[in-house]
Amino acid sequence: MHASNVFRGRVALVTGASSGIGEELARQLAAAGARLALAARRTELLEILAAEIAASGADRPLVLGCDVTRDGDPERAVAATVAHFGKLDIAVANAGFGVVGAFAELSVADYRRQFETNVFGVLRTLKAALPAVLKTRGQLVVTGSVAGWVATPGTSPYSMSKFALRALASAVTPELARSGVAVTLVSPGFIESAIRRVDNQGRLHRGSRDPIPAWLVMDRRKAVRQILRAVARRRREVIVTAHGKLAIALERFAPWLIRYAGRRLAAGRGAYRSEAGAR
Repeated sequence: MHASNVFRGRVALVTGASSGIGEELARQLAAAGARLALAARRTELLEILAAEIAASGADRPLVLGCDVTRDGDPERAVAATVAHFGKLDIAVANAGFGVVGAFAELSVADYRRQFETNVFGVLRTLKAALPAVLKTRGQLVVTGSVAGWVATPGTSPYSMSKFALRALASAVTPELARSGVAVTLVSPGFIESAIRRVDNQGRLHRGSRDPIPAWLVMDRRKAVRQILRAVARRRREVIVTAHGKLAIALERFAPWLIRYAGRRLAAGRGAYRSEAGAR
């Protein structure tokens, strides 16, 4: 099933489209003929991306300022999308970041900040998009993470948020299927992204080094091709990266090995900045 046969003419709203997976989703959806609304806080980056997409010969995306942690912002983004294009077929709840650190050193406010973006931000987006997507019998896409299956030392806020998203997707998928709406949970492993250079306050440090070895990081173009194949087939979940699939298999069938590795990691390195997902 070729993506251009599925997405041509469909209207997609992508949150967190200013970088990482969201940015690449925009590029590949546009190349496949989709009409796009791109939403993020950093509209200046969205404008650059929209101009690049238009220069490639695709329709220029609609650029929308949207902070998913603010009540009303996702609703306004959906309303603007429908007003501009007349419908909404696919809503991609992709905005997110990672709060990490040793449990003893993190505050409750750190956990709350993580959930406000990664859980309630996604929830706001899905709830805002649902009425429009119901009309088109379309799709909701949620960017989760392998960290929603496998929690490692130093990542408790991030992993908790992604476990919550997996629970949400699992619960609502059969509910919405009755109305013809598909839900796809995207569970990436280490993907090329700036998210591992974003601190616990959500600030990007462009000059900082990616803590994950380059050989373990999948090119985001390859990752997004896999994601879009799954969305085109209306799959319930897609696990991206071989190491992500291996980690989940071990968690399911040999959890003792994951616990052993976690103890060694905690003892040898302490809390570290790790990211098993992407924006």
